[in-house]
Amino acid sequence: MRLAPLRFATGGRGLAARARDHFDWVLFLTGSILAVIGVINLYSATSVSRAALSEVYIQQVYWLVLGGILGAVVAAVDYRHFERFGYVLYGVGIITLLLVFVLGKDIRGSSRWISIGAFGFQPSEFMKLFLVIALAKYLHDDPKSEGRTIKDLVVPSVIAGVPMTLILLQPDLGTALILGLIFVSICLLTRIEPRTLIGIVVSAAVAFPLVWSYVLKDYQKKRITDFLNPEANILGSGWHAHHARIAIGNGQWTGQGFMKGTQNQYLFLPDQHSDFPFAVFAEDWGFLGCLVLVGVYGFLVLWSLRIAQSAKDRFGAVLAVGVGALLFWHAFFNLGMVVGILPVVGVTLPLFSAGGSSVVTVMLGLGLLMNVSMRRY
Repeated sequence: MRLAPLRFATGGRGLAARARDHFDWVLFLTGSILAVIGVINLYSATSVSRAALSEVYIQQVYWLVLGGILGAVVAAVDYRHFERFGYVLYGVGIITLLLVFVLGKDIRGSSRWISIGAFGFQPSEFMKLFLVIALAKYLHDDPKSEGRTIKDLVVPSVIAGVPMTLILLQPDLGTALILGLIFVSICLLTRIEPRTLIGIVVSAAVAFPLVWSYVLKDYQKKRITDFLNPEANILGSGWHAHHARIAIGNGQWTGQGFMKGTQNQYLFLPDQHSDFPFAVFAEDWGFLGCLVLVGVYGFLVLWSLRIAQSAKDRFGAVLAVGVGALLFWHAFFNLGMVVGILPVVGVTLPLFSAGGSSVVTVMLGLGLLMNVSMRRY
């Protein structure tokens, strides 16, 4: 299929005027607000930490700038060109996941990062977007209108299942779950026969004991048992979640004040810059501050769905739904594990958690959203 380049100029109007008219300022401002609040929160989270973490917020700014530049490039290229190379990008993602087992750097018992000199990145983060693009291409090429059966879901299940398996072997349960839930969220965009849906639920229930016995590592099982019985091992594996809940409680309605949260300032919160930045924010700004932050995340996800609804083709719609699902499930799991309603699975909070690969991935995702939004006319 020949893809015609997008033409911003129509008649006597210039490119700049057309771009200004179609630029999604709501999306841009919402993402910017989250990024700015995230950097401020990282400053608080690492203000009294070890020297190695003292400038994490500065590194976060660098990653945001790099992600912003790459996101702008992604937004500038007509998203229909990503459809053309959808499977190529997916293949590149699979290759990098395989390279993890050869070149991967082992950190805390998991090999998830590829390091080349001073540069390192986490392939599984970028695989989330590659998966979204590949699934969007498949559903665009197979625009079935009637209800889909198990047979119709075999190919997309394989597309999602291959990277999930490789990521589980690293092992990285949290990221594998995110990929699976992105796949499920995109499938909900299509019509699935009720019998098929029931079959999927029953199959998942049957597979759980097998996953527990043969897939999950001992430390992953420990996180789940600690969640079910949070008071059993407070001084050991339950330490993180326990003190995160204390920090949230300390915040009360209006918080203890910026950089005044005792759980953070007295170093009771491990990984406060990566897995538990929300606990720092809750202690500093309280319930009202958390309500505003959750509202911003919720608005961003709903805006993603609005972009999907107004997209001019199925590929753009699936892209927007996929990125929205990525943002939603990341926020859902991170906030859930911090407040104690979900086990700790090491999922980052978008634009709040420190980390180069995760920040760049989210910025690229926002670039894709901007791309679809600007070309919806």
